[in-house]
Amino acid sequence: MTDPRLYCQTALSPAAEIKLGRDESHYLVSVMRRKVGDKVRLFNAQDGEWEAELGAADRKGAILIVQTKLRAAQGVPDLDLLFAPVRKNRTDFIVEKATELGVRRIRPVLTRRTIADKVRIDRMSALAREASEQTERFDLPELFEARKLMAVLDGWPDDRLLIFCDEAGDALPMRDALKARVTDKAAILIGPEGGFTPEERELIRSLPSAIPVSLGPRILRADTAVAAALSLWQSQCGDWSGGAQPRE
Repeated sequence: MTDPRLYCQTALSPAAEIKLGRDESHYLVSVMRRKVGDKVRLFNAQDGEWEAELGAADRKGAILIVQTKLRAAQGVPDLDLLFAPVRKNRTDFIVEKATELGVRRIRPVLTRRTIADKVRIDRMSALAREASEQTERFDLPELFEARKLMAVLDGWPDDRLLIFCDEAGDALPMRDALKARVTDKAAILIGPEGGFTPEERELIRSLPSAIPVSLGPRILRADTAVAAALSLWQSQCGDWSGGAQPRE
């Protein structure tokens, strides 16, 4: 059985003792049924991944003793995801898959046709953490409160490519559009189920760093569009193609 893997905010070094909270202790002892002496992997973006041993354990608290460094930390691409929140379970899917697919920042944006105007940062954080632990990622994505699209785009930096998934216009297929503008500093913008309004589309297209793209001949649900767009960007520009830089 693979050793459990846990994200740890505390600095990791040989012989350091890490006291786990109630939820993590319950997970190790009651769910994973780990006992004193069993191995656990700990990781974070600064210290990499370390092997630790369970030194004391019950359902209320557990202590891990850090032993050996296993791997140095490796960063993810400098990629933001901007998406209009959808219904609860589908927003959960978006956060989970964005984390798995290597997004560095997750930014919910509120458009005229957004159907869900609230997102819970605590829930997003828990989902992102679990996805990072399961997918061998070293960091957690940075999470932002939902903001109005117009406010997010006001003063958008010219040096960050804004990939606008526009299914209502004459956009090139995303793969073709990226060939001429390969970049390792980008953001992907996914709209609501009802699409962007004409005014929103006009504003987005007016930005110097924005490029409209198509995700194919079929209209995709928002959560499907996120997974498709991130996969296409990763294969063309990201660490799937060997182009990502380590986190500084």
